[in-house]
Amino acid sequence: MLYYSTNHKSEKVNFREATIQGQAPDKGLYFPERIAMLPTKLLTELKSTPKADIAFEVIKPYVGDTIPANELHEICTHTVNFEFPLVQVNDTISSLELFHGPTLAFKDVGARFMSRCLGYFSRDNKKKITVLVATSGDTGSAVANGFLGVDGVEVIILYPSGKVSKIQELQLTTLGQNIKALEVQGTFDDCQKMVKQAFTDSELNAKLFLTSANSINVARWLPQQFYYFYALQQWADDEPPVVCVPSGNFGNICAGLLAAVSGLPIKHFIAACNSNDVFTRYLESGKFETREAVATISNAMDVGLPSNFVRILELFGHDYSRIKNFISSYRISDEETVNTIQQVFKNYGYTLDPHGAVGFAALEKYLQQNAGQKGLFLETAHPLKFSDVVEKAIGERLEIPAQLQHLLQLKKQSLVIKPEYEGLKDFLMSA
Repeated sequence: MLYYSTNHKSEKVNFREATIQGQAPDKGLYFPERIAMLPTKLLTELKSTPKADIAFEVIKPYVGDTIPANELHEICTHTVNFEFPLVQVNDTISSLELFHGPTLAFKDVGARFMSRCLGYFSRDNKKKITVLVATSGDTGSAVANGFLGVDGVEVIILYPSGKVSKIQELQLTTLGQNIKALEVQGTFDDCQKMVKQAFTDSELNAKLFLTSANSINVARWLPQQFYYFYALQQWADDEPPVVCVPSGNFGNICAGLLAAVSGLPIKHFIAACNSNDVFTRYLESGKFETREAVATISNAMDVGLPSNFVRILELFGHDYSRIKNFISSYRISDEETVNTIQQVFKNYGYTLDPHGAVGFAALEKYLQQNAGQKGLFLETAHPLKFSDVVEKAIGERLEIPAQLQHLLQLKKQSLVIKPEYEGLKDFLMSA
């Protein structure tokens, strides 16, 4: 399997090179030259197939011969060695809980898979690999945990000051060792712009072996397909589900779309957006017009320029009518988000985090307009990670999971920088 750049001005590369480079030299994102169709056996035996075997079968065509089969299966085993329960909330809506990993967020899967792939690839590298990542919340903590202690790899995380939750900030600033956090006095889009600029800086790249751990990296993006297979494993209805994905940088939903195009039976997708509704507006008008990101209580989705939009275009051959036919989108305000948390807790006894609440609200709107259908939404983070919002909404204190209790005793360690590329470059050059 080879990968081409979405800008079509760089040479094709294999999975190893795409993972190590992160972004193509022409600033495009890598995309597989063909979509691997799912084996019939995998689909017919899905419900009885172990999670690690599913992950291996799904990802194997995209990795090709860059990692031996036994090593790849071991990587998959460690990547998905926790639960992904599908929980019924009411008669028509279920929640796929993706927060049972080490950092209590869905991004654990991509971060764990990528870290182990880079660990394998770095065995032959004489120069240390520097992973540069921008985060709006959960990416940073998942990447920090996934790469902690990996030999030959150093991680630099950029996050927007004051725009992540306390728990998220502690998760990405307290680990030490090979993990360093830069607190940017700006937005997530500022962080992402600085990271992208670093990859195109010839002077910087001559000194450092840079790669990215954002979903622009194929090793972070592709394993997110696994969620949708685990959802279908547990789906009891005869008709395929409508799937609603809380969407920010659009890596997660794009992975789900890839799985569906590959043959996984999903009826329809919903991109659930907060006030950062660039994709919702695109489906309404056919025009992709970015805006500066605004802060919301579902902060991991506060993205004004979603990088993976270009991959959705590639997946559907840049055909707007096909995209509009396969995907719907709704914008959910902070007020609606809080109200959804309150009502779902009151009516069904289920506790949502703000991102899951955006997903539930969008799915509910779609089902009200499409009677007789059923669906699931992705609950992407543990409610405790957003305790200030959730506890106020439900009027109860949340129990602190064991994985987080020790964090509350730690102090963050971060370097504050301005949202200017030169500050990042100076830090990297001096490091």
